[in-house]
Amino acid sequence: MALMISVSGIRGIFGSHLTPENIIRFTAAYGTWLDGGTVVVGRDSRVTGQICEDLVCATLQSVGCDVIKTGIVPTPTVAMGVLKHAAQGGLIITASHNPAQWNALKMLNEKSEFLDPEQGKKVIEIAENGEFNYKPYDQIGRIITDTELIDSHIQKILALPYIDSETIKKSKFTVAVDAVNGAGSEALPQLLEALGVSVHKLHCEPTGIFPHNPEPLPEHLEEICNFVRDNDCDLGVVTDPDGDRLALVDENGKLFGEEYTQVAAFDFMLEKNPGDTATNLSSSRAADDISEKHGQTCHRASVGEINVVKVMQEKEAVISGEGNGGVINPDLHAGRDALVGTAMILQLLAERKIKASAYRDSLPDYKMVKQKIQLSDLGMDADELLEKVAETFKNEEVNTLDGVKIDFSEGWVHFRKSNTEPIVRVYSEGKSEEDARSLADKVLDVIR
Repeated sequence: MALMISVSGIRGIFGSHLTPENIIRFTAAYGTWLDGGTVVVGRDSRVTGQICEDLVCATLQSVGCDVIKTGIVPTPTVAMGVLKHAAQGGLIITASHNPAQWNALKMLNEKSEFLDPEQGKKVIEIAENGEFNYKPYDQIGRIITDTELIDSHIQKILALPYIDSETIKKSKFTVAVDAVNGAGSEALPQLLEALGVSVHKLHCEPTGIFPHNPEPLPEHLEEICNFVRDNDCDLGVVTDPDGDRLALVDENGKLFGEEYTQVAAFDFMLEKNPGDTATNLSSSRAADDISEKHGQTCHRASVGEINVVKVMQEKEAVISGEGNGGVINPDLHAGRDALVGTAMILQLLAERKIKASAYRDSLPDYKMVKQKIQLSDLGMDADELLEKVAETFKNEEVNTLDGVKIDFSEGWVHFRKSNTEPIVRVYSEGKSEEDARSLADKVLDVIR
């Protein structure tokens, strides 16, 4: 697989595709695009993180940027650092949920948001043209260190008007944390302790040696599920290596399902601060249901965090997220944040005096099926396939914002073409897994 270049950054396997040369090239392009100013730099715990950090910081200095170095911190903490320091940007060295051999550069603007398509395109153009604004010796940037950023992030969460650490403390919660030895290894337990919670730490050493596949999916989380059940914990919280996605485990050791992290966050927020919500087209219908329960509308965006953020801002939504365990709380910053998500869930359970399993049972329940269709099997290209789906089902509720999504009364099917493989991704949702599969088959049978 080649180096993956997108508007929000670059990623690849370190040493083969992600090399020191292209780390320097894209960092120089980003610093040139910023035209100097201050950049907050943070990283996850990967073994290659230190090398990448050294390259990134020196390169930013060379194009005249002052660097605020934060070390190993969650991605949302870097975003908070951009706001704290009124910086021109932020650069995060993390490959998110990818395996340990990967690394990546993710870029933020002065609003602490991931670059939008237009901004990202400009950075890519500068990198491709090699037109870097290197400075003479007396104009290079400085390095400043901020070791207090995690504390600052936690204090901002505790200061939110609807987070009351005393209420949470009175509930005497015991919570198990699996931070996959990533960037949340110190931040998440520190937050929980500040909320008065008793903490069990699983894999909370920021070594970058992941004890299991780092994507927080059910097949990778058997250990924490068993631990929560066997040690009488009230909740389990799991995050990915950069600390922006959150998965939950109830007291019986059963996973909430990653779609339901944002649903619970929506439910909590709308009770406190009524308003519309936003999520992406591939997220569960449960997000619409919970919004409607509170008399609000859930707006849909193209898949991608920055797309959800833009719709959230455009519709003035009070909360948004993604079905991969991403909670975006604009009262804090415009990005996914596992720390604020954890605080909101604990506050909800404490206030409602409800067990995690009983709360999960109270939510609308759907099952999602994710498939890949090889275009060679269908004898048509992706655009042709999407066009055919839209035309065939034009009498249903069809959305062509991002691929083609067909909403039926009993569920939905979403077709999106891959940017990296000759496949089309097919997501479907129904009241049961069987229903979700039959909905997808209903569409596929017609186009075949």
